[in-house]
Amino acid sequence: MAMADAPLSPEAALLLLKRGAEEIIPEEELLAKLKEGRPLTVKLGADPTRPDLHLGHAVVLRKMRQFQELGHKVVLIIGDFTGMIGDPSGRSRTRPPLTLEETRENAKTYVEQAGKILRQEPHLFELRYNSEWLEALSFKEVVRLTSLMTVAQMLEREDFKKRYEEGIPISLHEFLYPFAQAYDSVAIRADVEMGGTDQRFNLLVGREVQRAYGQAPQVAFLMPLLVGLDGREKMSKSLDNYIGVAEPPEVMFKKLMRVPDPLLPDYFRLLTDLEEEEVRTLLQAGPVPAHRVLARLLTAAYARPILPARIDRAFYEGLGYAWEALGKDRGVGPEEVQKAEARYEEVAKGGIPEDIPEVAIPPTELKEGRIWVARLFTLAGLTPSNAEARRLIGNRGLRLDGELITDPGLEVDLSRPRVLQRGRDRFVRVRLGD
Repeated sequence: MAMADAPLSPEAALLLLKRGAEEIIPEEELLAKLKEGRPLTVKLGADPTRPDLHLGHAVVLRKMRQFQELGHKVVLIIGDFTGMIGDPSGRSRTRPPLTLEETRENAKTYVEQAGKILRQEPHLFELRYNSEWLEALSFKEVVRLTSLMTVAQMLEREDFKKRYEEGIPISLHEFLYPFAQAYDSVAIRADVEMGGTDQRFNLLVGREVQRAYGQAPQVAFLMPLLVGLDGREKMSKSLDNYIGVAEPPEVMFKKLMRVPDPLLPDYFRLLTDLEEEEVRTLLQAGPVPAHRVLARLLTAAYARPILPARIDRAFYEGLGYAWEALGKDRGVGPEEVQKAEARYEEVAKGGIPEDIPEVAIPPTELKEGRIWVARLFTLAGLTPSNAEARRLIGNRGLRLDGELITDPGLEVDLSRPRVLQRGRDRFVRVRLGD
């Protein structure tokens, strides 16, 4: 992602930016803007309905970082005002609105995590909240905005069309969302707006609204949506198929080793800067070494305060790994990755890691020094209820000191610390409290 020492020509810069992009609308306008020889204003709007960022968000943020490395300015617009409407993109029903206070609270974590990817120098980065201009917008201006499109045009949007045909209610305020997002582009005079493919309609509305306000229309820069660990849906925290950008190294490494094999090419293409031939070589070596290289690259990169400009072969070798080993070399690399990899290996072999959380069980929960196993797992935080613990025991999903639990009525002796395990890799050490 880092650029050569000498400035790239507009044509070379465009070629670089196109890598991994799904669609640039229109591409020739982006080239013309690059030829102007000035820093472009590259916009990303984010409604912080959830505070945490995952690698799906990183696909777009890394491309924005690439614009920064080329000398352009990124403007991250926190939709504290539009978050109260709720982006209907891809939604089958109206999203419950948030309060201004909720969106701003979520934004704190969002901005902090985005700072792991985006450079923060003032000439390369600006943070804005769209309540700055939308809260003061007059009703007259809202009428002017909404007059720029017809209801028929709004219903061309796939999610609105589907809901309309299925008789699922569409609130009028949802029609306002694309206009509000478009007005953000007017407010900052955006040259380029970034988004996932599900944002295509909104970004194109931005072009039309800018024209109406006498501005040169922005280029819509669309990135693919990263499929999550379930292999079916786009990465989402609500679907629990995500990899968070701020997760501990051992968690990130473990999750990256679980990426479905068919998705490996996309993960390398969208989340790293490896060359196509290098990715082909890895995939030909087999899924295990390919997973291992992916996990090492991204775990090391996201363990840093800010991502390296390029996550490529040079970065991998700079970590101490030998590229020719194709993921088979062990016991080298950054300490945090070594520990994460060793923990993954230990768990994969059925072992119990040493660095696991510990929970003290109140003596009042015990009877004659023993406690019901289902209650123990619930107190340890591994199950939400005793009933769920019983269900998991019936499904052979819980272990005590490495041994499978088969008796749902088991009474556990807590005269010594015990290790509880749910599934393959969730562990808690429990002991009797004071």
